[in-house]
Amino acid sequence: MNAHPARLRTALLAGAALAAVSGGFAEARESNEERIARLEAALTALQGELRDLKAATAVSTTARAEAAPAPAAPPAPPAPASATVTLKNGRPTLTSADGQFTASLRGIFELDGAIYDQDDAGPLATDFRRGSFGDAVENDRARDMADGFNFRRIRFGIEGKAFGDFQYSFVYDFGGSANEEGGKVNAAWVQYNGLGFARLRVGAFPTPTGLEDGGSYTTMLFAERPAAAELVRGLAGADARVGAAVYSGGERWTLSGTLTGNIAGVQTYDEQLGFVGRATFIPYKQDDTLIHLGLAANIIIDPAATGPDVPGGSPTPIRLRERPELRVDSARLVDTGSIDADGVTALGLEFGVQHGSLYLQAEYFDIAVERRASTLPDPDFSGWYVEGSWLLTGERRVYNAATAGFDGPKVAKAFSAKDGNWGAWELGFRYSILDLNYRENDLPALGSIRGGEQTILSVGLNWYLNPAVSMQFAYSDVSVDRTSPGGTAFGAGVTPALGTQVGQDLNIYSIRTQYAF
Repeated sequence: MNAHPARLRTALLAGAALAAVSGGFAEARESNEERIARLEAALTALQGELRDLKAATAVSTTARAEAAPAPAAPPAPPAPASATVTLKNGRPTLTSADGQFTASLRGIFELDGAIYDQDDAGPLATDFRRGSFGDAVENDRARDMADGFNFRRIRFGIEGKAFGDFQYSFVYDFGGSANEEGGKVNAAWVQYNGLGFARLRVGAFPTPTGLEDGGSYTTMLFAERPAAAELVRGLAGADARVGAAVYSGGERWTLSGTLTGNIAGVQTYDEQLGFVGRATFIPYKQDDTLIHLGLAANIIIDPAATGPDVPGGSPTPIRLRERPELRVDSARLVDTGSIDADGVTALGLEFGVQHGSLYLQAEYFDIAVERRASTLPDPDFSGWYVEGSWLLTGERRVYNAATAGFDGPKVAKAFSAKDGNWGAWELGFRYSILDLNYRENDLPALGSIRGGEQTILSVGLNWYLNPAVSMQFAYSDVSVDRTSPGGTAFGAGVTPALGTQVGQDLNIYSIRTQYAF
């Protein structure tokens, strides 16, 4: 490559020298025509040299280009990771590629049907069966409870996790008690799990208030919780209760505490302040056997007021009442009426045992009410239940260590008429008592409360067709022992005399159809 420029320089110098020599001798020996001829010949020779040089340079450049390796193409950018969609047990779940985010759709509908078998209704003047105090509609319904159907729950929402350590749930409910509703918040909360030793939750949510409340409501043994457990649950817990909670636990224990306010959507002058605390322990656990023990406290620290905080304080009423463990009809057959109170303390004892396909649990509650600005004695109430089941097809109820409660079984063989599979079948029983009487036999009746004692014996058959679809069939024998406080407790002119029996005995036949994912 270096010889070609040298040849070019030599040719140029030669041309210059030739021109100089020609010019030097021009005047002496040559005519103008001869000089021009020689210059043209020299120029022609120089142009030939230039053409040869260009051709040689082009050939050299091509050879080098062909010999040199082609430059490497830049690496292709990695393909963006995509999210995955799963449909486990019919629940659509979207999961990010790194697992840091999930979003699961949640849907539940429960259709309840019931027949209330009771004595025919008579006029209020002679038929003394009553419902809630001061409620004319319930007093009519107590004498003729409505057969029919009701969508107990119609819930839709989304739940999952975000940024790895955060968990969330947003659920709306369109079902109701006796009548479907226009829609309300059932749950709206966010939880932080990054501490390791504890989980922190804030929002509107149902914090577990006891053993029955620790299990999933979609797999309860009967359509409703035992009356005593449901009543206590409503003091400082229940669905959509606004609060802030701390949960902690291990394989054999849980400990939780929640400060609570009003239920979402309920506004009062001074919002209720409550506390729910629970501790559980599993003292014995083997492959097919488990024993559960627990303590719970549900406390109303400051009841909600009915008006402004005037001198002397506004009334802060507490009312304890409950349905006969079904909500197709809305009537409550036991009711303390409003008690002006400074607070309520409900303490609970829990016991549960599981052995193979057999399961048994029980709870006892003591409910103490502290009156406000009164010399009357503070009333005390109680309730308890025992329930159990036998899974005929061999499955077992699943103990949820995170919530310390028993969930429904995992169906071994989903129902299929074609394949001859019939899902899982469970026989269940329950005996429950809720006693809302306090000194009911005192005469005079000053300070006594005649809320009534409700006793229910239930037997049922549950059919789990698959993880999403189930049906419940139940029979309940209900007995309500309740006497009238007299006066105008049930309304002017319709309140039976003091001591008159206003309770009743009845039978309830019920069915529930449920789809939950």
